[in-house]
Amino acid sequence: MKRSIRNLLASCLMVGLVPAIVPAYAAHTGFVETAHSMAADAWHWPWTSSSLTSSSTQPLVSERVIPGGQAIGIKLHAKGILVVGYHLARHHRTGLSPAAQAHIQIGDVITAVDGKTVRGVSEISRLVDLAGTRHRSLQLSILRHGSQTSVRVEPVLDEDSGSYRLGLFIRDSASGVGTLTFYSPTTHHFGALGHVIADADTGQPIDGNGQIVHAAVTSIDRGESGQPGEKRGSFVNDHQIIGKITRNDEFGVFGVMQVAPDHSMYTHPLEVARAEQVHSGPATLLTVVRDQRVEAFRIVILRVNRQESADTKGMIIKVTDPALLARTGGIVQGMSGSPIIQDGRLVGAVTHVFVSDPTQGYAIYAQWMVQSGLAKGFHRAVLPVPHSA
Repeated sequence: MKRSIRNLLASCLMVGLVPAIVPAYAAHTGFVETAHSMAADAWHWPWTSSSLTSSSTQPLVSERVIPGGQAIGIKLHAKGILVVGYHLARHHRTGLSPAAQAHIQIGDVITAVDGKTVRGVSEISRLVDLAGTRHRSLQLSILRHGSQTSVRVEPVLDEDSGSYRLGLFIRDSASGVGTLTFYSPTTHHFGALGHVIADADTGQPIDGNGQIVHAAVTSIDRGESGQPGEKRGSFVNDHQIIGKITRNDEFGVFGVMQVAPDHSMYTHPLEVARAEQVHSGPATLLTVVRDQRVEAFRIVILRVNRQESADTKGMIIKVTDPALLARTGGIVQGMSGSPIIQDGRLVGAVTHVFVSDPTQGYAIYAQWMVQSGLAKGFHRAVLPVPHSA
């Protein structure tokens, strides 16, 4: 029975970052990626439409980039402290959240305390404890839905921990393993993932910057109907930074790499296809399924959606390569950003898998990713366990 595009969308998942195995001391890293039900979450971004249009992409006609496919470790640091939940401090034998009583909201971003910019959860904890011992309140500067506001809140002593608390769960970073889409040898810009990294608890895009490092795929959980598979990966030489993330937006993470990434299948750049040049038919998917080796696998572009403005669901693809089907069952979490080649051009990147049929999924046009990356040159994931404050 044929199903409409609307019904297919209701049963698809983003397939971006996967948990990374990181050193025990790196408490701020290691989160679960953005695999979630699009229908159930009904995500609403702060933007309603893209500023990238078909006519605005004409300068990209001759743009050439090197296709990626490499597994990369992504470390993203928020430009503030994100409120992800309430924590009840035990005070006078009752549960109390001073922050909730002061109307601090989940999704708020704390940017400063008493006028001083804060950059990490440990700094917040220190300031809260100091204010508590002095029996005074704190003035929190908060970014809420794009507007600045301020809230005054007084910490209470948590009888269980012996520390002063605001009654919040907070987070300042995210990390995981994803897939590189392209690298420009002329501008040194790169793009990866093909969709935004958002906080796992609030669903909000993480506004920030960060780094990318080498990564390897250590194992694969095969996908089955109703149960999407997953790449499992780890950082490799995670102190060796190979690129800087400057932007996290609806089309992926973007930034600058000073040298071409290792393990590339292509040593020369390919033309970036315009959306109208992409067509139904055979294509090639580049991705890593073992260690750090990029491999090419056969797929078919089943349908192209003609778009006048950018969107992450530009085409429907199907994995047909027996080797990839045997290893992964099709498209799995962690494949987001895997580049697609057709007619000698970079045409797109994987973004979603259909839950009911993991051999199929969505892909974004490469044109949108490259323009976003070069023009302004930012998955839902399991993030670090939020700290209480």
